[in-house]
Amino acid sequence: MLDLTYEAPEVKTLSGATGEWELVIGMEIHAQVASQSKLFSGASTKFGAEPNSNVAFVDAAMPGMLPVVNEFCIAQAVRTGLGLKAQINLRSAFDRKNYFYPDLPQGYQISQLYHPLVGEGEVLVEMGPGIARLVRIERIHVEQDAGKSIHDMDPNMSFVDLNRTGVALMEIVSRPDIRGPEEAAAYVTKLRQILRYLGTCDGNMQNGNLRADVNVSVCRPGQYEKYQATQDFGHLGTRCEIKNMNSMRFIQAAIDYEARRQIAILEDGGSVVQETRLYDPDKGETRSMRSKEEAHDYRYFPCPDLLPLEIEQAWVDDIAATLPELPDDKKARFMRDFGLTDYDASVLTADLADAMYFEKVLAITRRSGVDVCEIQDSGNTVAKGVANIVINDLFGALKAAEKGITESPISPAQIASIVSLMRNGVISSKIGKQLFEIVYTEGGDPAQIVEDRGLKQVTDTGAIEKAVDDIIASNPAQVEKAKQNPKLAGWFVGQVMKAMGGKANPQAVNEIVTAKLGL
Repeated sequence: MLDLTYEAPEVKTLSGATGEWELVIGMEIHAQVASQSKLFSGASTKFGAEPNSNVAFVDAAMPGMLPVVNEFCIAQAVRTGLGLKAQINLRSAFDRKNYFYPDLPQGYQISQLYHPLVGEGEVLVEMGPGIARLVRIERIHVEQDAGKSIHDMDPNMSFVDLNRTGVALMEIVSRPDIRGPEEAAAYVTKLRQILRYLGTCDGNMQNGNLRADVNVSVCRPGQYEKYQATQDFGHLGTRCEIKNMNSMRFIQAAIDYEARRQIAILEDGGSVVQETRLYDPDKGETRSMRSKEEAHDYRYFPCPDLLPLEIEQAWVDDIAATLPELPDDKKARFMRDFGLTDYDASVLTADLADAMYFEKVLAITRRSGVDVCEIQDSGNTVAKGVANIVINDLFGALKAAEKGITESPISPAQIASIVSLMRNGVISSKIGKQLFEIVYTEGGDPAQIVEDRGLKQVTDTGAIEKAVDDIIASNPAQVEKAKQNPKLAGWFVGQVMKAMGGKANPQAVNEIVTAKLGL
């Protein structure tokens, strides 16, 4: 957790005809375990394979086929639990969740209801500098995914692809701690970030590897506080579940619509029916899918094909010892050690690949003899200057080109070389920007480009003095103004830098201008 004090964000309220309403949101995130084989079979999990090509006999529910637990999938779930500061249950068990659907060959899903692998944890969801919501995790259970029904290939028939059947999922269930659409999207974003850092889920929402079920209810102000004090859900409104959300934008839109729909029902004297709903992005509304099932509707019972899952604390400890530095800790370190702002550290740690790129630049810069933690004349560290280049110049160029950091045409070594050239006074910061653009578009060794194109910074005081004298002589009126208001000396500095093509040493220019004007 960050070494900072956070305030909870304001609760989202919606105005109705009879007063204000508050939103209460809980989420169930289905995260596909990053594994090459399925939860109970050795079939491949590769995305995009030919339909029904990644199917083992047990996935297809052939008679006599028994499931065998994939230890790696369990380890990935434990790793996730540890990353969310959750309780790891050394004894858990699988249950059968019975329902019939064309893409579920067994007629049941092997899941965990009564004894999940992972217990209570937490996620800190930042909503801005110094503002964060602590969302409690109720549990994480491991289960197998169903297949996929395809309805748009033929006007008269539906098709079934069983490639996803049996793929391991982690269902991450939150408490109803989320209080608005923006918080819900931020929660999914943060959870996705943590999973990607841990390497337990790739978080690809387009491929369906991360999906969200959103539970939404509304209540009057003060009711949520009563629930917090008593843990009595009766203080909260009846909830509806919106299934299979895979877009941050749609999650927010669906929550807003659903909350307003419930408010309209309640204010009209009606009652909200607990049900499962779907979001239609074309119409921007939710619609009923089915009545909300309870546990008894699924006829849960312990899976007779699988013994209770018992793991040892030493095994859990071994997994804990391999955990990487997680986003909150990395952000705190960037701010503490490198003097980065909250914004810079947040941007650089949002994606693990971005953070790794930045740290590679710093490591190479250090090896060139530059102290990245040194405070410069600007009052910022060298690392802060590196962050500015990476965020403003590199990320800006990549975004314009619709590319990610792994597609960057400029390497960490090239960025480090540019930083070293500026820090050692070989080039000015203005030339540094020009050099970045050259290297980004053309490639090459930055030091050699500076040499070949004559971009070195001018430190010859004689040449700088001549340029200053020429500017002063050409602008007598501005000289008088500067003597009345010394702040206007900056105008002369800018003119000299312009006249010398940005190659003059800024500090030398400033000192000579000040002396020449008698300030």
